[in-house]
Amino acid sequence: MEWVQTTGRSVAEAKEAALDQLGVAEDDAEFEVLDEPRAGLFGRVRGEARVRARVRPTAPRAKNERRDRKKADPATVSAEPTESTARPTHESTTPPRRSTSPSRSSSPREQREPREQREPRPVSDPVDPKAVGEQAVTFLDGLVTAFGLAGTSSLHQDGDDLEITVDGQDLGILVGPRGATLLAIQDVTRVASQRRLGDHSTHLRVDIAGYRAKRREALTRFTEKVVDEVRATGTARSLEAMPSADRKVVHDAVGALTGVSSRSDGEEPNRRVVIVPSVD
Repeated sequence: MEWVQTTGRSVAEAKEAALDQLGVAEDDAEFEVLDEPRAGLFGRVRGEARVRARVRPTAPRAKNERRDRKKADPATVSAEPTESTARPTHESTTPPRRSTSPSRSSSPREQREPREQREPRPVSDPVDPKAVGEQAVTFLDGLVTAFGLAGTSSLHQDGDDLEITVDGQDLGILVGPRGATLLAIQDVTRVASQRRLGDHSTHLRVDIAGYRAKRREALTRFTEKVVDEVRATGTARSLEAMPSADRKVVHDAVGALTGVSSRSDGEEPNRRVVIVPSVD
């Protein structure tokens, strides 16, 4: 996955700009902060924030690494008896009887083999993206049937990018107002396929009844009309709040036109695109 670099008046604003370019939610992206604004005189802020981001491709951390970190955490280490507390306060004249069973005072940590002496478990191989896609297709086919609808799911793969399309009649209930139900189904599908198989590197999207293509086309036409208004009036226009995927479509449409530019303002879930006239 390629990195993108964005700037903003704050780190949060730069991150939101990156999400607009990537067209994903914050949970599906990873960030690196390159520069942060600095405090100047009289409370002013100097400079700007600069981050780089990409769609999250990270593989799961090795299990032996996670065990070592847990072992090093002071909160997880049980207290071992010191020499002074383990020694009796008076000497006994009769030797203690030997017990054939383990001492009750010994902790389970002391009774089993130390972790550092055990062989680390091998790290599992990366999951085949095609297997993730097939699992997603199976899940969506079952979901369509559970709703009493007729539809067929198909997998489209481009490397680690997977798109599952569901085609059929009367599937609007699975899309919902402005694609809200579709986004929820996409999240559930990711749980049923990627997380169940332990996949952390593929990027999976779901489209139902061609909604995404129709939405992209409608947003592009709407953006072109708004651009004409901004050019004619010379006044910036703030659009309604949109999810990051829709904001990316608007930014792309504005970028293909002249005489205007766009930015994103606000915080999720009320973040919106502002189209402004370019300064010659």
